[in-house]
Amino acid sequence: MNMLGQSARPHVLVLLLSLLSGCVTGRIQPVHFQFVTVVEKALPGPDGWRAACVHAKIRNGTTGDFFFCKFGVEVPIENIDGPVSIPLAQRIAADCANEAALSVLGVATREPDPPLGILCEQFKTAYGVPLNAAIGGARVTRVCDKKTKPVIFGEFSP
Repeated sequence: MNMLGQSARPHVLVLLLSLLSGCVTGRIQPVHFQFVTVVEKALPGPDGWRAACVHAKIRNGTTGDFFFCKFGVEVPIENIDGPVSIPLAQRIAADCANEAALSVLGVATREPDPPLGILCEQFKTAYGVPLNAAIGGARVTRVCDKKTKPVIFGEFSP
């Protein structure tokens, strides 16, 4: 039994522990979300959009296979709650990404060799929920906006 009360293959557990320590040490940091304006704010009130693009490298420690989990993050420049500054968007994007990664990888420890592409898709789905709850109107996209430049980070190695 591991710390989650589940029997897990060691390489997946190492991945989970890596991300847990990453959350504490800032492995997924606000700086990884380089937001650019894709729709200028033109009207008073909720308006305008910023987007960031992330390519997170995930590697299976048993097989050596790796996968780049590519996703976009889009946030309003201003929503019904008021303006959303870039530093605030970056901090919330990082916090929510860590939260989603931990929730998805916690489930993944139950599988012997979870497919990395499927984990990536599960992560994107799980990520959108807390992100939109924290910043109304924010979303996670499967494709990055053309105006963004990908930020490549990590090698989460189980």
